[in-house]
Amino acid sequence: MTILLSRTQLALFFILLCPVNIIGLWWAVGSPLVMDPNSICRKTKRLAGKQAELCQTQPEIVHEVAKGAKLGVRECQYQFRFRRWNCTSQNKYFGKILQQDIRETAFVYAITAAGVTHAVTQACSMGELLQCGCEATRSRAPPRPASFSTTTSVEGVKWEWGGCGDDVEFGYEKSKQFMDAKRKKGKSDIRTLIDLHNNEAGRLAVRNYMRTECKCHGLSGSCTLRTCWKKMPHFREVGDRLLERFNGASKVMGGNDGKTLIPVGQNIKPPDKQDLIYSAESPDFCSPNRKTGSLGTRGRMCNSTAMDVSGCDLLCCERGYRDETVVFEENCLCRFHWCCVVQCKKCSVRKELSLCH
Repeated sequence: MTILLSRTQLALFFILLCPVNIIGLWWAVGSPLVMDPNSICRKTKRLAGKQAELCQTQPEIVHEVAKGAKLGVRECQYQFRFRRWNCTSQNKYFGKILQQDIRETAFVYAITAAGVTHAVTQACSMGELLQCGCEATRSRAPPRPASFSTTTSVEGVKWEWGGCGDDVEFGYEKSKQFMDAKRKKGKSDIRTLIDLHNNEAGRLAVRNYMRTECKCHGLSGSCTLRTCWKKMPHFREVGDRLLERFNGASKVMGGNDGKTLIPVGQNIKPPDKQDLIYSAESPDFCSPNRKTGSLGTRGRMCNSTAMDVSGCDLLCCERGYRDETVVFEENCLCRFHWCCVVQCKKCSVRKELSLCH
C-alpha cells in the first residue's frame, strides 16, 4: 500500500511541477519513488519562473506542497472507493487518465489544488513556516452574528478577532503558483482553460468555506467577551463538496475566440468558478483498457444490497458477482497497561464478500 500511495503522490506532484508533460516527467525520474523536497528541487532545470525560485529559496514550502499532493491522493481514493474508477494508483493507468479531459481528471486537478492550499495554510498556523503565520485581522471588521446589529449584543457580549486564524490567502497563492505554472491564459488551448478552471475550483472549495470559531472569556463562566478566528473546513468536507461538483460537472467546448469556454447543450447555464468542467465523456471503466486508463472492475468488492454506485449491478457492469467467505485475523480485546502499552489478542473473523465477475 505504501508503494502504491507513493506512486500516486509522485504522479500528482508532477502535475504541479510541469503539467504540460506529466507522463514524460513521471517516467524520467523512475518509479516507485517517495518524493521529498531535495529530490524535487534537484530537478530545477525542469522548472521555470516562480517554481524554480521557490525551490531555491523556500524548500520548506515545497515540502508542504508535496504533503498537500499526498493529502489530495488520499482524499481522491476515499471519495472514489466505491466507484468503477477508484482513483487507482497504478502508474501507466493513472497517467492515461490525466491525459484526458474527462470528469475524473477534473476531480484530480481540483482535489490536488485544494490539498496544496490546505497543507500550506495548515503549516502556517502550526508555525512550521517562517514566511507566514496566523491570519492578520487588524484591518478586518469585528465578527457580527446575523442577529446582532453592532459589535455588542443586547446581552452585552462583545466580539473581537483574536486567536490564531488560518491564513488561507497565503496557502491559496502558493497553490496557484505551483498548480497554474506554465498554464497561460489566452492561448487557444481548451485543455489549458479547463485545467486552470478546475485548479481554481479546488482552491475555492477551501477558501470560500472558512468557518468562524469563537471562545468565551469572563468571570465565573460568563461570556462578556468572545474572541473569534477563521478556520479552514476539514479536508473531508472539501472532498465531499468537490465530489458533489464532480457529480454535477459541466461539459464545455472552446469558444470561437479560443479564450472562452461555453457549455455544451441548450438552456444550460455557464459553469461558475466553483463548478468542475470537462470536454470529453468518460469511458465506462468496466473492462481493462490501457488506452483509456481503465483497470476494469473484475474482482472488485461490491455491495449486493445497495442500489447506488457501490451496488453490484452498477459496479460489476451487470456481469454478475460471486459470494465468498474469507477468514482473517484482527486485533481484539485490547487493554491498556500502565505505562504505556496497549496489548491486544488476535481474533479470527469470518466475513462474507461479494466480488465482481
